[in-house]
Amino acid sequence: MSKQFDVVVIGAGPGGYIAAIRAAQLGFSVACVDAWENEKGGPAPGGTCTNVGCIPSKALLQSSEHFEHAGHAFKEHGIDVSGLALNLGQMLKRKDGVVKQNNDGILYLFKKNKVTFFHGRAAFAGAAGADGYPLAITGPANETITAKQVIIATGSNARQLPGAEFDEKLILSNTGALAIEGVPAKLGVIGAGVIGLEMGSVWRRLGSDVTVLEGLPVFLGAVDEQIAKEANKLFTKQGLKINLGCKIGTITKGDNSVSVAYENAKGEAITAEFDKLIISIGRTPNTNGLGADQVGLALDERGFIAVDDDCKTNLPGVWAVGDVVRGPMLAHKAEEEGVAVAERIAGQHGHTNFNTIPWVIYTSPEIAWVGRTEQQLKADGVAYKAGTFPFLANGRARALGDTSGMVKFLADATTDEILGVHIIGPMASELISEAVVAMEFKASAEDIARICHAHPSLSEATKEAALAIDKRTLNF
Repeated sequence: MSKQFDVVVIGAGPGGYIAAIRAAQLGFSVACVDAWENEKGGPAPGGTCTNVGCIPSKALLQSSEHFEHAGHAFKEHGIDVSGLALNLGQMLKRKDGVVKQNNDGILYLFKKNKVTFFHGRAAFAGAAGADGYPLAITGPANETITAKQVIIATGSNARQLPGAEFDEKLILSNTGALAIEGVPAKLGVIGAGVIGLEMGSVWRRLGSDVTVLEGLPVFLGAVDEQIAKEANKLFTKQGLKINLGCKIGTITKGDNSVSVAYENAKGEAITAEFDKLIISIGRTPNTNGLGADQVGLALDERGFIAVDDDCKTNLPGVWAVGDVVRGPMLAHKAEEEGVAVAERIAGQHGHTNFNTIPWVIYTSPEIAWVGRTEQQLKADGVAYKAGTFPFLANGRARALGDTSGMVKFLADATTDEILGVHIIGPMASELISEAVVAMEFKASAEDIARICHAHPSLSEATKEAALAIDKRTLNF
């Protein structure tokens, strides 16, 4: 007789493991099945985010930033460094250690919350019976379990370019980009999105000559235009060679290099040679091996699992969250959906507000935003007011030695309700949280302008940008 559970979560990424824990907190018997494994073949829960995404990339971004500061910025602080050398092996080892700490942390949380963990791949084994859906687990120990409710959180995979499949040695996805064993002299990056810019920044800091090829004619099209232009200027000054409006042609792999034929924005034919090539052109939903056909699970025209606003699929008792469904492919979005679904199963009113989900690019300077951009407000015909404040005029930023960027507020011209906040600058990923809270409670720009902010702090730039909505900044 198979083991029976109230809720089975397929996938232990941010959406999956959080959904499992919340369901267990609500009193359900819960199992979570995940196939990720470490180099020793053991379980490595956490999904793409923990293993080859958010966590290891931030570890390398931090390490590479330390290296760049030691080589360039420390001298201004009166710290002289001689004999600076890169120990890439140790840097990668530290990154792997950070990943393992997160893997182990999730396994601990499962144990603490009495979530049964199965290491393997789960697939629907047939239609639901009296006891629920039979799920076949293939892994170190093959078995079948039964679930009254199923939450699918199988995440996404890196999108490949036809004719340039990933080998993770010369042509790299995010997985290979995080594990290059020697700093490439020339690194190519196709795609100027979050992954491309973050990985390009890491290897530029460590010594690579980095060229970024982007198909769109504008830089960071989803970002507020004013912020994106500032970012392009700053990244170019740092040494990233950003080429927009590129049409990628043939990609040819040699023994130790990759050549990329492309047409630039002027229509000129160019062939560039790189030691390594990172392809970061988006991600596709991962439904491989799920057995969707076995039970008639509906997918949409783009291959995502079709869900309604509550994350319900077309099958009773089957839900889906995170990268495998519509909406932004963000770990924190997946977490919020996971919590909401667990609460809906319990008869509660779980809620996810897509309008207040923050976005972050962890470059230096960081870029973070929430709400609508200025170009979106113009396109929608919304009357608005804008206010900006530069970090150049912020005392804490001066003390840090990082005065690049700004904070920008957008508010309704009539009601003063905050419609969007956009930040490029130091610690933008932390500063954006105040804006998320404010927008969730439908605060006005004046609300932020009248709140006392600690001095000296970077957050004062947020207050000043809110003051700038009414043209009454105090320090600029």
